[in-house]
Amino acid sequence: MRRGLVLGALVLVGAGAAAIGAPQPTPSADALQAEKIRDTLYVIRGGGRTVQIGGVNIPQAGTTAAFITANGVVLVDTKLPGWGTPIIDKLKEITSKPVTMIINTHTHFDHVGGNVEFPATVEVVAQETTAALMKEMRPVTGIPTPMPKIFSDSGGRGLPTRTFTDRLTIGRGDDRIDLYYFGRAHTGGDAWVVFPALRVVHAGDAFAGKGVPPLDASNGASGVEYPRTIAKAVAALTDIDTVITGHYQTSLTMTDLKTFGEFVRNFVDAVQSAKKAGRTIDDFVRDWKIPERFQREGYASTEHLRSIKPDVEVIWNETK
Repeated sequence: MRRGLVLGALVLVGAGAAAIGAPQPTPSADALQAEKIRDTLYVIRGGGRTVQIGGVNIPQAGTTAAFITANGVVLVDTKLPGWGTPIIDKLKEITSKPVTMIINTHTHFDHVGGNVEFPATVEVVAQETTAALMKEMRPVTGIPTPMPKIFSDSGGRGLPTRTFTDRLTIGRGDDRIDLYYFGRAHTGGDAWVVFPALRVVHAGDAFAGKGVPPLDASNGASGVEYPRTIAKAVAALTDIDTVITGHYQTSLTMTDLKTFGEFVRNFVDAVQSAKKAGRTIDDFVRDWKIPERFQREGYASTEHLRSIKPDVEVIWNETK
């Protein structure tokens, strides 16, 4: 299967590439589902096409979180272009408060595409590397189709107006949000959004779902650093019960995040061992199977994966 056709259809969707050039449903609030995580926190799922993989419906658009604070709604990610207004309409079913802030977890257009549809008064926050990448909207590694020039077409509207390097705290008390950057993973600027009072973290596509994570090296990803980044997150986020992923159909737990880190480490080690043994990339792609331990945890079996060759190449090139 071609990466550009199926990347956005799997549980580990990173760049939402399947949305490019594919027929899309008309954006509407009715196509979105609002799931209550806590009294003041909702996950808005859906947006774009939904593809069934192994009996599970997987949305192409990234997961949006809506945190209702005393002063307004803070959104985490805004899905594909055209889905900003449906998000606003869906929020009206939940609260009368306006959106006051958007936090983008990373640069991919299935997570930032709706930014331009919000009022210019909405503050947009991102990790500093992501902020720089959003200005460029670079092509995604392994996908020849160019990314939409969302922000150049909008004259810069929707770009981050506030950035952070490693850590930023917004608000206080029950409305507090802690932003972290633990290192390179899916991209070079993956932000982790923590709601401390609720014991919830939105991991974006640093933990998109249960499968091989797409490595977008052209936007700063690192396969070698990825498991280290997940280990840092697990060590730091000790007071979290619920993990909102970038694309998975349900919320997960810190135990799931820890297992994901072990899975990524296993995958990286397997690629590096193959290179050191004198095998080729094509040998690895042909022969590698997801270990049974992880298949029992719900990781997609190899026959359900898109081609992993571009991800193997990233790790291969990083391995000296």
